Amino acid sequence: MKALIDKKKCTVCGVCSDACPAGAIELSEDHVEISDDCTLCGICVDTCEFGALSLPKAGTGPADDLESYRGIWVYAEWREGEVHRVSHELLSAGRKLADKRGVELCAVLLGSGLQASMSQELISYGADTVFVVDRPELAHFSDEIYSKIVVELIRRKKPEILLAGATSTGRSFIPRVAASLKTGLTADCTELDMSDEGLLLQTRPAFGGNIMATIVCPNRRPQMATVRPKVMKPVKRDGRQGRIESVSLPEECFAGRIEVLEVIPEKDQTARLTEADVIVSGGRGLRKGENFSLIEELAGLVNGAVGASRGAVEEGWIPPSHQVGQTGRTVAPTLYMAVGIAGAIQHLVGMQGSQVIVAVNKDPHAPIFDVATYGVVADLFDFVPAFVKRIRRERGEGA
Repeated sequence: MKALIDKKKCTVCGVCSDACPAGAIELSEDHVEISDDCTLCGICVDTCEFGALSLPKAGTGPADDLESYRGIWVYAEWREGEVHRVSHELLSAGRKLADKRGVELCAVLLGSGLQASMSQELISYGADTVFVVDRPELAHFSDEIYSKIVVELIRRKKPEILLAGATSTGRSFIPRVAASLKTGLTADCTELDMSDEGLLLQTRPAFGGNIMATIVCPNRRPQMATVRPKVMKPVKRDGRQGRIESVSLPEECFAGRIEVLEVIPEKDQTARLTEADVIVSGGRGLRKGENFSLIEELAGLVNGAVGASRGAVEEGWIPPSHQVGQTGRTVAPTLYMAVGIAGAIQHLVGMQGSQVIVAVNKDPHAPIFDVATYGVVADLFDFVPAFVKRIRRERGEGA
């Protein structure tokens, strides 16, 4: 599908072509053509003063009985016996949406040998009800089995909204859920709100972070979104009371075509960027991979994780697991140090939620300074060794 042109109204002025971020509008001497690159963003429609452009009306497909869907659900992710922080964040955000909508907030907890304290923890962060599916087959994550279970639960209970974290787990199986239910899914949201009509307003970066798009799903249910970790603030509510419901499902829900033989934990602790309170990242300004030792030494001194820009990763200087940005990890530490990073929009999208941003770059006009809390205009090869030396001296460790 693509935008539509009313050739009787079109004057071939070219304004729409200049405005199109996808480069999908081509001009000739007497007409305008829209290619299949069109993303239906609607920018051309807004810029055409002659009303010659419009978007096709979205089909509803098989009609959903929207009024039969009620309540907000959060998929409660956990790892190594502990509820993942993103679940706390989503429940806190979901609580606000549920109160605004006047509906119940529920958490979905899947696993094997689950502790009762995990369900109570989910209640403390806002859940009214926790649906628990505890089976040996769920000891290891399987996107096939997990998606079948969530689909079956949704068909039984009919929530109007399902939220999940935009983690490796959420990104793996939540799209399968949406496809099975023939509903929409907005990925990597950074903001959620509720309209007066009960539509979930799902905001996410688009076109490389150049604009923020707010997306709605008016015709299908449930409305589904994955949310980037660390963009919502978790709020614990001690003393809350809730209900824990153990759910039994048909055996076919637990049958999968893939068997997990072994799970090997990631040994590189510095790559766990999303949980880090301090991150020191390096970019192309380091010039070569060996110079990442400067970043690693500084990160070690401040108990931080090592991050990197896309450019540094593409050069092969550091593994992709360290990449911060739109195509890497979204982080929001207490302190983020960007060393030798110019500040491309894709990188800024992934780290601009940090509380304090310190930028080190010898170019005073580098875009990174536009978001930095503190800026150091200096050659990193002079600054970083001097900074490390100062930290060691303050700690009495010598030079």
